[in-house]
This record gives sequence, structure tokens and C-alpha cells, in this order.
Amino acid sequence: MLKYLNVKTTQRTELINITSQVQKEITEADMEQGACYVFVPHTTAGVTINEGADPSVQTDMLAIFSRLVPKDPQYRHAEGNSDAHAKSSMVGASLFVPVHEGKLILGTWQAIFFAEFDGPRHRRVAVKLISG
Repeated sequence: MLKYLNVKTTQRTELINITSQVQKEITEADMEQGACYVFVPHTTAGVTINEGADPSVQTDMLAIFSRLVPKDPQYRHAEGNSDAHAKSSMVGASLFVPVHEGKLILGTWQAIFFAEFDGPRHRRVAVKLISG
């Protein structure tokens, strides 16, 4: 089963918690066991798992990415978003999360985040449920 989540970003860079949206797809599919594959079909965005309890973690992560890969007009890519492409590659475009008894298997503090690096935009996230 393949579903798409719609994500509307409001800033150039942000981390948006999509855990509940992903879990909703599992619940609606009545899937008890298996895996959930999450894929972002964009070259300037990504998906990651990190702490979801303290919003300062997301703020810190975005600051770290900005220090590691600053927005720089000297990049060769003419669209002005080369930093977003690099950050997307650093974070990655996909992840797998096990599903047991109808629930995502995440640690106590873990959450799934959509990572925007070239917003604001309307984005899609593919969620593929694999029973078994």
C-alpha cells in the first residue's frame, strides 16, 4: 500500500514532525506487523528521525546544518539553493521504521521529521506500508 502525505512548509529551513501522520496511515490500513518505508521525492528536502520532545533539538539541528553548509552565492548551481541540495543529501531521502502491533517502533523520544531546506513549499512524502 502506497500513500502520500502532503506537507506545507512555511520557512526556508524547518523540521516538521510527521510521526502522527505516518502512524495514521498504519492505523487506517489496519496493519499489525511489518515495516513502514518513508520516502521524500524532492532534491532539497529529506526525512530523519530525531528527538521529538524538545523543540530546541530541531532548532539546534537546523543551526548545525547552516554552519556546515552555509547559503553561499558562490556555488555554481544557478538556482541559489545549492546548500539545500547538500543538506538534503546529508539527511537522506528515506527511512524504514518497523511496525509491531499496529504501532511504529520508535524510541521514547524519537519522532519522524520532514526536513525542509528550500521552502516555503508544498511537498509530498511517500509512505509505503509493507506487511509481514
